[in-house]
Amino acid sequence: MSGTNAASGAAPCRFAHYFVICGIDTETGLEPDELAALYQWLEADRQGRDPDTAATGENFEQSPLKRTFKSKVLAHYPENVEWNPFDQDAVNMLCMPKGLSFRTQADSREPQFHSFLITREDGSRTYGFVHTFYEEVTSPQICSAMQTLYQMHQAENPSSATPSSSSSSSSSMDSLASSLDEADSPSSSSCRSAACGGYDASRDTLYVSKALCLITPMPFMHACRRFLSQMHRAVTAASPPPLPLESYVHNVLYEVPLPPPGRSLKFHGVYEPIVCQRPGPGELPLADFPLGQTFTLLGVENLVQLFNCTLLEMQILLYSQDYQRLMTVAEGITTLLFPFQWQHVYVPILPASLLHFLDAPVPYLMGLQSKEGTDRSKLELPQEANLCFVDIDNHCIELPEDFPQFPNKPEFIQELSEVLLRYGLSPVGGAPPISDPPSTTTTTPVSVSTRHPGLKGQQALRELEDDGRNGNLGGEQLAVLELLQGNTTLERLQALAKRTGVRVEALKRVGGEGEGQGGRTAVEEEELRNAKLNVQLREVFASRFTTMFADYEAFVIQSAPDLESWLTNREQMHNFDKASFLSDQPEPYLPFLSHFIETQMFATFIDNKIMSQWEEKEPLLRVFDGRIDKARLYNVRAPSLRSSNYQRCTILKESAQAIEQRLMKIDHTAIHPHLLDMKIGQGKYEQGFFPKLQSDVLSVGPINNNRWSNRTATAQRRKDRHRQQTEHLTLDNDLKEKHMQDARSLGKNLRQPKLSDLSPAVIAQTNWKFVEGLLKECRMKTKRMLVEKMGREAVELGHGEANITGLEENTLIASLCDLLERIWSHGLQVKQGKSALWSHLLHYQAREEKLEQQQAESLVSNGPERRKSESSIGMPSLRASVIQDMRHIQSMGEIKTDVGRARAWIRLSLEKKLLSQHLKQLLSRQALTKKLYKRYAFLRCEEEKEQFLFHLLSLNTVDYFCFTSVFTTIMIPYRAVIIPIKKLSNAMTTSNPWVCVSGELGDSGVRQITKNILEMTFDCQNLGKLTTVQLGHDNSGLLAKWLVDCVMVRNEITGHTYKFPCGRWLGKGVDDGSLERILIGELALPNADEDCGRGCRTPDMEHSPGQTRRISITSMGGRGYKPTSAQIQEAIGEAVNSICKHFHKPEKERGSLTILLCGEVGLVGALEQFFHNGFKSARLFQKTVFVWDFVEKAVAYMESADQMGDMQETAEPLGLTCVYLCRYVSAINSSPRNIGKDGKFQLLVCLGARDRLLIQWLPLLVECPVIQRMYEESALLRDRTMVNALIAVLQTLHDFPITLEASLIKGIDL
Repeated sequence: MSGTNAASGAAPCRFAHYFVICGIDTETGLEPDELAALYQWLEADRQGRDPDTAATGENFEQSPLKRTFKSKVLAHYPENVEWNPFDQDAVNMLCMPKGLSFRTQADSREPQFHSFLITREDGSRTYGFVHTFYEEVTSPQICSAMQTLYQMHQAENPSSATPSSSSSSSSSMDSLASSLDEADSPSSSSCRSAACGGYDASRDTLYVSKALCLITPMPFMHACRRFLSQMHRAVTAASPPPLPLESYVHNVLYEVPLPPPGRSLKFHGVYEPIVCQRPGPGELPLADFPLGQTFTLLGVENLVQLFNCTLLEMQILLYSQDYQRLMTVAEGITTLLFPFQWQHVYVPILPASLLHFLDAPVPYLMGLQSKEGTDRSKLELPQEANLCFVDIDNHCIELPEDFPQFPNKPEFIQELSEVLLRYGLSPVGGAPPISDPPSTTTTTPVSVSTRHPGLKGQQALRELEDDGRNGNLGGEQLAVLELLQGNTTLERLQALAKRTGVRVEALKRVGGEGEGQGGRTAVEEEELRNAKLNVQLREVFASRFTTMFADYEAFVIQSAPDLESWLTNREQMHNFDKASFLSDQPEPYLPFLSHFIETQMFATFIDNKIMSQWEEKEPLLRVFDGRIDKARLYNVRAPSLRSSNYQRCTILKESAQAIEQRLMKIDHTAIHPHLLDMKIGQGKYEQGFFPKLQSDVLSVGPINNNRWSNRTATAQRRKDRHRQQTEHLTLDNDLKEKHMQDARSLGKNLRQPKLSDLSPAVIAQTNWKFVEGLLKECRMKTKRMLVEKMGREAVELGHGEANITGLEENTLIASLCDLLERIWSHGLQVKQGKSALWSHLLHYQAREEKLEQQQAESLVSNGPERRKSESSIGMPSLRASVIQDMRHIQSMGEIKTDVGRARAWIRLSLEKKLLSQHLKQLLSRQALTKKLYKRYAFLRCEEEKEQFLFHLLSLNTVDYFCFTSVFTTIMIPYRAVIIPIKKLSNAMTTSNPWVCVSGELGDSGVRQITKNILEMTFDCQNLGKLTTVQLGHDNSGLLAKWLVDCVMVRNEITGHTYKFPCGRWLGKGVDDGSLERILIGELALPNADEDCGRGCRTPDMEHSPGQTRRISITSMGGRGYKPTSAQIQEAIGEAVNSICKHFHKPEKERGSLTILLCGEVGLVGALEQFFHNGFKSARLFQKTVFVWDFVEKAVAYMESADQMGDMQETAEPLGLTCVYLCRYVSAINSSPRNIGKDGKFQLLVCLGARDRLLIQWLPLLVECPVIQRMYEESALLRDRTMVNALIAVLQTLHDFPITLEASLIKGIDL
């Protein structure tokens, strides 16, 4: 994040490590930029042309004034710093990302400022601050070379005597390289296209860009910027600086220390002192880039969305004409992540030669420079499915589809807006014009007259003031400026004046004092204001995380005894109890948190926490833990931490005061610049030219001639001694360090492209790292999905619907979709549409459909034809076909985008357990894959591809309903087949059958089935998981009796087949006289031999009431299996237990309650067994008696007893219970439905459980004299102890709100 770790360890605490000068090497002359040539090679490769024949270097279509030429590091001091080796190529590339640029006197030549950073392998960072200006070219060779190039350009393009902007394509180097300079002044382009034409050595003065750069371990942006601008001012001033420039460079490199934590430091530039400060140990780490500007550029709403995308580790591409804006937004966003840190590719300024890095199939945060006038639509990006595109200059962002919002977003935005308004900034996005300086400054405040005509400066000032987006005064109101003395508005105007290049003195003439409060200058006032705004905005963000993760420590799993064993088993270990953490969070936070805790930045944060047991705490973690402890001290784990109420930041004032106090009272002052022991006559002052500095005096620092070095020397000696001791103690330190690096890099991909070597071989190696990273990520993700799913199943021991929370499951599947999109985007030849996977599928579909037409007579099967299984008699098999599944998705009007279609297709394939098989089929068309992908693409690495498909195949071991449960409103075709029992004749019936299918999301309504066809298909809105089927007929004709084995219903899109066992008669005068039965379903699993390529499966779901039990107990007169009283008690306990568990799950995870009530091991079945025990069901002449007969007789007895007055003496509640029982039985009997006696008993139990009446009805039935006639002496129902135990068990159901499915209680009027 900040460079905190960069300065630690052996690094002496120096403010700056290097001073660098980049520019044109007059020895070698004009060289076309090699990087431009490499870029053309890459571009040719990307477009499928032969890269070797692509033009390299020269490009005569373009005016030479617009071409890029090679820049060089002309000098850097010192030669090398041990703890931060100088990377010449990287520094050169980032100091001048677009190479050298030339200007004539007709062009704008305003100096520019930008910053950059270099990330090392270990994640530590070095910052660079660059001041670019234009210097007159004095070399006659270069002037004549430019003249020659210009003549060649005119010969090639006779029409372009007036150079216009580049004619090459939008993706060429030129259009991606900067043309910021042309945007600098409105007059330049008109001047240039008119008389100024091009370059004529006899008429024009030629200028070339030169860059001064400071490389520092920490991001002191304001201080470095002021130092460099003063250096440049010393060169352009009319009189020479007070001391030779070497004195100032030597001073900043060797005599200015880093300010200690919590202290401020003053050092001296050429003309004015410069102040910087560093936060204390308990404060947020240093961040000097102006956050206020980031908010002004994007607006609060956009910035919070961008922040959200960053937290969820999406691919983020910043786009602006201005390098400093790219850096400001990138650093601003990563600063706000505290206490987390961005763990992936981070390149705030992407040099044009590294554009192939946009192909990286990993999360990244990169900044791309746009060309003025380039249309965003022409910018071809390799992948956009998971891309957040930030157009900084136009203040807008393009977001990926479908991601969770940051918790309490409206209140969060409100609090941030209030902070901005307190500082006079608008929370709505809209920036000042590009010439606004935090990005591109005028650094020539010598006096208004030297560079700017006074009028121009005042005009610019007026334009900025009139810009309402900045909340400024209109131009007319400047007249009342004197009324505003002592007002903050005056300070803002002074600051604006400074930024537009008007000297503060000019303002003094208009409006009085130039001093701000407390004798500070307007510049200092502006810096203080920025620093206070920065820290207050950051505190608001930090306080959100302190609230959300106040209890994170309780969920960290610390199982390893020591660091060594933890590092060794790092990959296998669970470090954080995600499920418990989520269950402890407020409901509205869950969608965001469930995604966020899966990110690499969160994993690294938890790793750091665990490692802090054995080694020093990581600085950000230390600050964060300190804040949580403080909050806990005040809150004592207040319930407020668990609620979703928004808690505002309470320390805004004190955080701003800490900074103000440091800047008011300077703690340290560095040694003043002084004369060095230099050769006389060198480094002579020549106005407008930066002199060649004497390297011998700058290559080494002073030898203990000042207080600071004495002080740090002892500290350094102490450190060295300590280091030696620890090295002796641990001989295997190197091994540990390697372990440590491995552990830290686990799951991470390449952090940063290597800038110093860009040969095709290195690019190939980089791509190979990506391929390995993708495979590793796939392995981790599939493993995580399996562990989550099966872990819960193990805990539940096979009871209930073993399932992880719908929320977590959704998060994991969404991240799998994202991974597949990234894999399919890697190494694409030509991008088509936003989703690379869907684009590949469409190509495949077009080819297959063409083949199908050619071979229409013999259908091409996409896989082995499914054979019918025993369980699906009469159900035609469903072919596994990639194309068929695509057509289903294409017919869904609800999905509007390619990204959405790809995700839906992945979900459908996952639910069907065909994802691996489908992708294997897709990739088996090798000619198509070769046409679409480059050689290095992941999908063309055979071994990795096989492993990837194997990892996906492992997902077939668990059941997902990720398509059915998400697309709840789509129309789905269902096929229903009724299977009669043929062995017992009467397979045919003369009556008219009907069926009604119900699921968790609704029912199909009554559907008539054609007589004796027994099969039908119908379309209806997604029913979700199917639960019940109502099956019946109208009892018409001679053969009205019908013996049905089961009903099969299949969802024709997902292929899920449900079996609804029956095994009973439907007809009057047979079985229990039922014309309608309610059947409870189970998911029928395909046979293993038929189900090739799917792998194994999860245990069966709950069975519905099967024919075995029903026939054995009732229809067949009780022959066969009779459970013992102990088994019956156990069954009732299990059934009640399952219902209790059901209600203890989160609502979204509960399965079907109908199955728990009426299923095979449901409550109704268990109570039926209780009532059947000792029941005299078989009668003379085989007329079967049912439990319902007993209930009816008991009710009839109660009603007659009531009429005769026998029950008058009974206690009032009992009498009321009796009335209820009679009313319920009567309502069931008078229902228009033709359900049989067993069906009626089922209904009575369900209604009694729902209305909490079962335990009151049981004593009534037991007391009834009818029981003696119908039950044997040994029956459970006649055993008082058993009945009381049953009542006690059923009593527990009273705590739960039981609701019944509409299909169960249809037509019951109570």
